[in-house]
Amino acid sequence: MKNLLRKIKNRLAGGLLPKLIFAVVRLLYATMRTRVVGGEIPQSFHDRGEGTINVFWHGRLLMLPFFYKGKGLHVLISSHGDGEIIANVMRLFGFHPVRGSSSKGGKEALHELMRLARENRDLAITPDGPRGPAEVVKPGVAQLARITGRPVITLAFSSSRGKRFSSWDRFLVPYPFSRGVFVWGEPLHYRKGEEMETFRLRIEEALRATTQRADEYIGSKF
Repeated sequence: MKNLLRKIKNRLAGGLLPKLIFAVVRLLYATMRTRVVGGEIPQSFHDRGEGTINVFWHGRLLMLPFFYKGKGLHVLISSHGDGEIIANVMRLFGFHPVRGSSSKGGKEALHELMRLARENRDLAITPDGPRGPAEVVKPGVAQLARITGRPVITLAFSSSRGKRFSSWDRFLVPYPFSRGVFVWGEPLHYRKGEEMETFRLRIEEALRATTQRADEYIGSKF
């Protein structure tokens, strides 16, 4: 029975389900009025051909495929559970999944991200995923930025109306025809001699501040 369920899930993950999610998210976005705040920040790196490490909370990722205006984004996606579904959705958006997490495949994923960052590729990471705790940055992002010298740029999405689920990350789904905003934070660089925990906390505090700015800008009460 378990093998049968696994086969069904694998077939859904590689077939109809990602296409359905892709279509629904695109349709939802098409009904919304959105704007970008701070878009010149990542654009300046795109114009110079410099790669960035873009971070956003797991609970705010649904609309974030629409934020990217560069030439190719590599997205860290968990090897657990529904990661294959998410990876296939990201492929439909034209992104490149990198599979791994802090508890499974993390070492291999970090090495791949380091290689990509050194090639000036753009990266996207949910630093509190895949299982939380919510809105707490794991050390891997700080380590990646220190080793590669790439800047960390915080990003947040918020909407005027939406549903936050009771999942660990309080996943946000905006309502159709609501207003949305993408807010970019200032780039963060590792400071020579800085303690890794200090750098990690700087990233965490910056991402929380960027998320708060997005909520305040759009007037949401999430």
